[in-house]
Amino acid sequence: MQTVHSFVLFIVQGLIVIGDVTLFLFLTITKPFVKLGKGLGYGLTRIHFPKSKPRKKSKTIVSFRASIGFKMKYFFLGIIFSLCFIFLPALGYVIYKNLPDPTVLSTQQVPQTTKIYDRNHTLLYQLYANQNRTLVKLKDIPLSLQQATIAIEDKNFYKNPGFDVTAIARALITDIKGHSFQGGSTITQQLMKSSLLTSQQTVSRKLEEVALSFWAERIYSKKQILEMYFNQVPYGGTAWGIEAASQTYFGKDVKDLDLAECAFLAGMPQAPSLYSPYSSTSDLWKKRQKEVLSRMQELGYISKDQESSANSEDLHFLSPRTPILAPHFVMYIKDLLLQKYGLPMVEKGGLNVVTSLDLPTQEMAERIVADEIGKDGYLDISNGASLITNPLNGDILAMVGSRNYFDPVIDGNVNLTDSLRQPGSSIKVVTYAAALSNGYTAATMLDDSPVSYTSAWGSVYAPVNYDGRFHGRVTLRTALANSLNIPAVKTLDSVGIPTFVSLGRQMGISHLQSPDHYGLSVTLGSADVTMLDMATAYGTLANGGKRIDLDPILEVTDGKGAVLEQKTTPLAAPVLSSGVSYILSNILSDNKAREMEFGPNSPLVIPGHTVSVKTGTTDNKRDNWTFGYTNDKLVAVWVGNNDNSPMSQNLASGITGAAPIWHNIMVNLLQNKPDSPPFIPGDIIARSCSGRQEYFVKGTENTLNCSYVTPLPSPSVVLAKP
Repeated sequence: MQTVHSFVLFIVQGLIVIGDVTLFLFLTITKPFVKLGKGLGYGLTRIHFPKSKPRKKSKTIVSFRASIGFKMKYFFLGIIFSLCFIFLPALGYVIYKNLPDPTVLSTQQVPQTTKIYDRNHTLLYQLYANQNRTLVKLKDIPLSLQQATIAIEDKNFYKNPGFDVTAIARALITDIKGHSFQGGSTITQQLMKSSLLTSQQTVSRKLEEVALSFWAERIYSKKQILEMYFNQVPYGGTAWGIEAASQTYFGKDVKDLDLAECAFLAGMPQAPSLYSPYSSTSDLWKKRQKEVLSRMQELGYISKDQESSANSEDLHFLSPRTPILAPHFVMYIKDLLLQKYGLPMVEKGGLNVVTSLDLPTQEMAERIVADEIGKDGYLDISNGASLITNPLNGDILAMVGSRNYFDPVIDGNVNLTDSLRQPGSSIKVVTYAAALSNGYTAATMLDDSPVSYTSAWGSVYAPVNYDGRFHGRVTLRTALANSLNIPAVKTLDSVGIPTFVSLGRQMGISHLQSPDHYGLSVTLGSADVTMLDMATAYGTLANGGKRIDLDPILEVTDGKGAVLEQKTTPLAAPVLSSGVSYILSNILSDNKAREMEFGPNSPLVIPGHTVSVKTGTTDNKRDNWTFGYTNDKLVAVWVGNNDNSPMSQNLASGITGAAPIWHNIMVNLLQNKPDSPPFIPGDIIARSCSGRQEYFVKGTENTLNCSYVTPLPSPSVVLAKP
């Protein structure tokens, strides 16, 4: 520190002054009693004390002449006295007052890296501020690594008191000459420098380092110091500590290192940038490794044969790029952790986070999204996203936020699963859930005929269907299965926008605002929502009307292994009756009912499996969606352009765009698995209606006569979203 450095300069100047003052005082005090002999000048004096009966004339005149040698003798006596009894104690006190307390080494929170894993404990990513670090016990560090470090850094580690006098003298000399000091510190000194001091190379900081090292050696055992050294010194880049270094360079735990790898890592701390295999001087690490092995052999740690074998081994270093798997998901998890634990804990707390993500499923979804978007260039589609969840427990099994996280042209790092977009007709399930909860049935007749609504401001809203036609009287089943717009608008007008918004929020669409923000077009997807919102809402249908919020974190432990949170049986909030949920799921899985718009062999069909599925496309085809689910698998897919530019008008919802991606993902998830159709709940009544078996919530089965009416389309010219 500058304070100590200034104090040392003050001492040198002060000693000179004290020497002069001491000589002056000595001569003044002793002048009446000193008689200088012939030996004067050689430091010899004879002192005569006055007699008991002084002469009558008491005036005593002593001729006093002091030689240069006499002056120098008492000058240096003054210096030595002042140095030993004044300045050295004062210097010690100043240094002590400015030193950090080494006892904190065993109690301070050492920054550790947070690790995010998938459900099978495959590492996805590591989060840290500036220091990537994982603490490890000395017993888990190979003996050869301990010996290599001692051999190259401090061969007398177990004998010295924490510092090396020879190295200190060399440091002082080079500093006085104006050269920076290089090397020579003991292991204990290096620990003090990396943990408690700055890397400033001055005499004063070296004195502090020595004092702290001596102090620390009185507090900790050599094994404790060595363990702290391995956990706290830098090994290059962001790798702090030996475990992080082992993972960074070799991708393995430190306990699994061999002799050649140990020798390489032992040589790193002296000059991590210089000896890095990733630097421009990448051959220097090999020379340093050979030096370490040679020292080990000289000290008897290894044999000549072991040295030769280790020198000839080819080391395989990992790519210097920090790997990140499932990047959108990792960043999503990071945000959740920040909300719960705060930035310091996330970046320095050494959290171990086990998530619900299944990496093989994630990689499958990433591949399908990228491949299909690559084929859709002719539809002016540049991006896509997908989300796979387990509705039973809220697990997120895969999250593909874009076709390529690292592509800046499409803003690939933007997570489309968590971005606000318009859902199109996929949100109609909320309208029909509200209707079925308020006396409507799947067989209720709806009027698909022209209609217009005039707002309080005089604007006119006239909804149209996707196919540009009107179909007359149709059942609710037909209207939903074929995603007809006009019946949906009329149904929402009947149940009310406040009911729609309230139920949508209860089902999990958290971004819905107050009802006065919306008009009747909200049932066609004019509200901004996220894929996560919609996946929760469709998961409510898959769960028989019980909402289970998405929760992708299975367990979080801190750096000491203490469990901070652990996923248990999720809380299921009843939102819809099981009967209403079953009817909706049954309609969405009814391929026969949707043939009018989608045909019998659309990508919405998963052969051999009962899957409920709904599409959605927004105005001008800016967003295209497909949501589909079984009891334990839900797949959501979006395609479009991040800049909100429209896709080609040739895009056919349910045929091209999101639907093929959804189909391929769902086929992969369900292959080699038996069909699992929804369980028919006890509040459902089945009866023949309109030439088919229809399902009713108990109590509504006799509310209509079930006369069958064949939809008769009439022409129109305006296309609308499905």
